[in-house]
Amino acid sequence: MIQIAIFSDVHGNLPALEAVLKDIEYRGIHQKFCLGDLVDFAPWGNEVIEKIKSLNIPCLMGNHDERIAFDLSVFPLSKHSEEETKARFIAIDHSKKYIKAENKIFLRELPFHLKLNYKVGKKHWNIQLVHSSLETNDTYLYETESDEVFMKQLEESKSDLIVMGHTHLSFKKQFENKKWAVNCGSVGRSKEENRLASYLILTLTEERIIPEIIQLSYPIEEVVQKIQDSDIPDYYASFIKNDNVLIL
Repeated sequence: MIQIAIFSDVHGNLPALEAVLKDIEYRGIHQKFCLGDLVDFAPWGNEVIEKIKSLNIPCLMGNHDERIAFDLSVFPLSKHSEEETKARFIAIDHSKKYIKAENKIFLRELPFHLKLNYKVGKKHWNIQLVHSSLETNDTYLYETESDEVFMKQLEESKSDLIVMGHTHLSFKKQFENKKWAVNCGSVGRSKEENRLASYLILTLTEERIIPEIIQLSYPIEEVVQKIQDSDIPDYYASFIKNDNVLIL
């Protein structure tokens, strides 16, 4: 049996990341992977990057990482309200100014996706890690997508399981051929009602893959206060507290 921990979308939320890493360590899981989006929306962007670097956790390049690393332009998204659009521009601009040069270099060099192969007994399991999809790091694939969408990704990657983040909404889908599509949710900016920090544990045996979504509490009030004390818009403090902020 092999166990792997996979997490995504920390978004500068160091207390949430520390809660997840502590739980992984408590469970004795040594294999850890991050699917990206280390920065934006909470004030610990540098600290999150440096934590990932110090622990040598393999990490993908999320769309927010790419934007900060290469100073890409920010464009409004039709799904966002006027309030969120304004807050988003300010928060991303804050990251562009705040993230250290050496940390931008780290983000710039992250891989786009990663293919894993684990051998358990006589069985080889192929696991595809992406931020959002094989083609881009900003495609929104929700649980409600048709099975064909996920099956196409599984076939193209020749994998038994594909794991993604990006939407901040966790799910597990198994198909008739016993293959899986899993979203591990978000560590630092969950869009789920409970706002807990989410990550995924994969248990691999010779016979099967067992995915389990883990959700943890963390000191949200500390994060809220830190956001309010920073130049990041209070919109994101309200979002984390789930104070009637519209989720899209």
